[in-house]
Amino acid sequence: MHAEYHSLNKDFPEKQAQLLKLSQENPAFARKADDYEALNQRICSLQEGASDAAALESLMQERLALKDDIARDLKRASGSCCGGCCG
Repeated sequence: MHAEYHSLNKDFPEKQAQLLKLSQENPAFARKADDYEALNQRICSLQEGASDAAALESLMQERLALKDDIARDLKRASGSCCGGCCG
């Protein structure tokens, strides 16, 4: 199976400066970003080898949820709505 690496810089190319700034200034955000990158590495490793499809799907869902959480943090940091109020 082809393994595609989903780095945060690739997923949010227009937010690279903001990603760096938040990672440097906010330890909780930096931890999320590190967790996201580590999860990507695990997923790529599983995709490259013979793996359990259910485990891979679970990790991919976890990555998606973390990406959504990071996207909300980026929105909030830019002064936009956090996405939770529907406004």
